[in-house]
Amino acid sequence: MTTVPGGHEPNPVTLRMSAGGESAQGNFWEQIGGRATFERLVRAFYAGVATDEVLLPMYPEQPDLEGAIQRLTGFLEQYWGGPTAYSDERGHPRLRMRHMPFRVTPEARDHWLTHMRAALDSLELPPLQDATLWAYLDRAAQAMVNSAE
Repeated sequence: MTTVPGGHEPNPVTLRMSAGGESAQGNFWEQIGGRATFERLVRAFYAGVATDEVLLPMYPEQPDLEGAIQRLTGFLEQYWGGPTAYSDERGHPRLRMRHMPFRVTPEARDHWLTHMRAALDSLELPPLQDATLWAYLDRAAQAMVNSAE
């Protein structure tokens, strides 16, 4: 990773950074409302998953998805500049490795993206923030596919 003047490593989700490495606008997690916003996103997403015949079997704790809700909320808030509780408790995210036990097909990816898009829409974020978050979620979903069918 490259460093900015002053020897600071840039945070990949800080949208603007000063020459000294500090965030000029606050990090994305702060900008969209912190944990409360990410928890609303994830709870809305899992409300869709709870009724999805393709995705629900991938959640061993079904029908109680609270563990999955807390893990995804923690991961997303850490990724976007919030507290590091996810890694403190679970170690490095290793998303592809954690999803390997499940057959993630293009169909499953599309279902995941459908529910996540609806959840993101429910937040009614400003367009730039919506697009920023959606671009990451879409890339992440594409990367999790591990089976052609």
